[in-house]
Amino acid sequence: MNIGIIGTGNIATYLLEQVNENQMVDGRITAVFGRNVETGTRLKERFGMEFYTDLDEFLSAPVDTVVEAVTVDAARLFISQVIERQKDLIVSSIGVFKDFAFLEELTNLAEANGTKLYLPSGAIGGLDVLQSAKALGGLKTVRLTTRKSPESLGMETDREQVLFDGTAFDAIGNFPKNINVALVLAIAGIGMHETKVRIIVDPDVKRNTHTIEAQGDFGKMQLQVENHPMAANPKTSMLAALSILSVLQNKGGALRIGN
Repeated sequence: MNIGIIGTGNIATYLLEQVNENQMVDGRITAVFGRNVETGTRLKERFGMEFYTDLDEFLSAPVDTVVEAVTVDAARLFISQVIERQKDLIVSSIGVFKDFAFLEELTNLAEANGTKLYLPSGAIGGLDVLQSAKALGGLKTVRLTTRKSPESLGMETDREQVLFDGTAFDAIGNFPKNINVALVLAIAGIGMHETKVRIIVDPDVKRNTHTIEAQGDFGKMQLQVENHPMAANPKTSMLAALSILSVLQNKGGALRIGN
């Protein structure tokens, strides 16, 4: 499997380390697209892949799967073209699908082009439970409570406070760089307007914590995940990068666990 990455940031570097250096995937990252020539050149020299600043040239390279690892705004510009060029796509900027119509559009495009669209679980778990619970419309309530350090939210405070309490739709609009987990939870569960989200800043926490509570015909679920942040970027959880690596590791496997 030849893998391409859109982006030259922390997630791209982590994947290059794990795939090209540590051989944690049955494949290799052979191409990276980005705008930062200095960073891209440095990555090329270290990891031995090709670096492109032209998207068309990047998509013309012999890659089977493309990982999007940029900002939400940048992702919206590029990902449709990936699908149109018949590449499988792994999207890390889940916030790009706040517009559900765009998610449906991209899904239909993938079906028409015979490609796959992957949404990694990111910094949370329990998605299989939610999808199973809603199979016959029996999922009633879903709430996400996220507790983060001031540093991870890019703010300063010496006291705990609730920053937001409302729907996933509004949470994503107000915290697009920090609450992608709410969107993937809503997609797997009962939707953005029905999924409830509370965001708490807490100067005493060392790890970002996500607590998922769900109730329905299946019973009740409560799941808590405490995430270590990436060393190079405290706004991104380590589990988010690991979830992308997991998709790559399992992509071609004969055994599939869960959904």
